[in-house]
Amino acid sequence: MITKTNLSSYLSVALVVLLIALLTGCAAKRPFWGDVKKGLILEYRMPQEQTLKYQFTSNMTQDMEVMGQAMQNIINLDLLFSAKSKGIEQNNHLLLITIDSAKTDVQSPQGNVSPDMSSVFGKSFHMTLSPLGKELEMTGGDSITYSMGQGGERTLSSNFQTIFPDLAGKPVKTGDTWTTNDTINIKEGGMDMRMTFVTVNTLQGLETVAGYECAKITAKSTGKLEGEGQQGPANLYFEGDIEGNDTWYFAFKEGIFVKSISDGLTEGNIAVTGAQKMTIPMTMETKFETKLVK
Repeated sequence: MITKTNLSSYLSVALVVLLIALLTGCAAKRPFWGDVKKGLILEYRMPQEQTLKYQFTSNMTQDMEVMGQAMQNIINLDLLFSAKSKGIEQNNHLLLITIDSAKTDVQSPQGNVSPDMSSVFGKSFHMTLSPLGKELEMTGGDSITYSMGQGGERTLSSNFQTIFPDLAGKPVKTGDTWTTNDTINIKEGGMDMRMTFVTVNTLQGLETVAGYECAKITAKSTGKLEGEGQQGPANLYFEGDIEGNDTWYFAFKEGIFVKSISDGLTEGNIAVTGAQKMTIPMTMETKFETKLVK
């Protein structure tokens, strides 16, 4: 027999079951990362103690004309590093970046140099990363150095200043764009250089990369190179215009960066002052790739 009390209990249970079903149904239709039709919500989400391993490769070809003579420098870098999440502070990710291995070689008119970089293997520094991919702070990176012989001490820290792509901060659908600003500062080898970029990113759709369902984003960058330095008795002043193209992939469900391919061109001049004054035309072609390997 169903009494009023039993009926009330049954109704309460039924309402709870219905509410759970509705909530579950809504979650199934609209996960917290959104969807490509109504808008993807792109954010870095790295659980504490998660470790991601990346391989970064770069190639830079610099062409100059000095007193009518063509000169070329080629610099290659192959870097393997790990990013380990150490938790969240004020909504930002605390990462421990460890250099697993590194190799570089420099080809120039003065000869080829392949320095021993074993001194950086296993060294770590701290990075604070915002949910949208801004490298807010790096601590200890400048102290991780290796020797280039007569070229002085070098550090790898500048390679990490914009290593994680910047996200939109709003739901984005295919064809939507967002603009980001970045700065890279390089202070080493007697040089002090600054590169500033404005990048327009466009969501192209979805693509599976390295086993992850990813948002595919293309980007076009424009920027400026400014800097100065000293080489012997001569003072050097750099200026140039930068253009770049990128394609990068972000696993929106997991909230992790998976891969990027970039190429860039800088056209500018080096003004030389001192005992001898001259202006040296310069171009730099760059190619970068960063990819998740584990």
